[in-house]
Amino acid sequence: MMGLKDKSRIQVVQFHQSYSYEDFIMGYRPNDSGFFLAKGPFYQFCKKAELDSRPHFFIIDEINRGNSSKIFGELLMLIENDKRGNELRLLYSDEHFSVPENVYIIGMMNTADRSLAMIDYALRRRFAFFEFEPAFETAGFKKYQESVGNMKFGHLIDTVIAMNSIIADDASLGTGFRIGHSYFSSTADITDEWLSEIVEYELLPLINEYWFDEPSQMEYWSSKLRGSIRD
Repeated sequence: MMGLKDKSRIQVVQFHQSYSYEDFIMGYRPNDSGFFLAKGPFYQFCKKAELDSRPHFFIIDEINRGNSSKIFGELLMLIENDKRGNELRLLYSDEHFSVPENVYIIGMMNTADRSLAMIDYALRRRFAFFEFEPAFETAGFKKYQESVGNMKFGHLIDTVIAMNSIIADDASLGTGFRIGHSYFSSTADITDEWLSEIVEYELLPLINEYWFDEPSQMEYWSSKLRGSIRD
């Protein structure tokens, strides 16, 4: 999107259950003499972007882990496209603040995290959504698979692709629960031991979670995954 690598125009934060407005925008923090007003990363990033008309990208990892209404506060309005440049008085200061038009906010989340609520509707309305697909069929992954040159690795990938089709059609799961290519992207040598560890300690515990109430599915795909890496 930027056309080049420029870390000075990118910042990444990660939301979590304890993350707050005071962490994100500004809030009082203790020091040796009492308390001081600390500026948060989003505030500082917007101020920096005001001085440079080029696009700036603020990336929020695990955006659905935090309480977005609590974290964004009054800035929930200012991040809307038609409110960019408009000013509001900040909660902790007399300063009037705006979100520049050249600040792009990218939120990332894993929809398969059962323990987390989906992003709330107030924040959802302010974003466009793009779903990343497992990349097994892409030219990049196929090139990587060819470079591995391991027949068992290929059989395992084929089995996972077939299983993903079943996961996508499962009414209690869906496309967001498909197994991604990152499990198989490694700089290590793809050996029999590596393949066995992926199956036994990463894939099988995952599908056991998926089909804990369908033992027949679990047994079938456990057998298929183990069988794909046998001689």
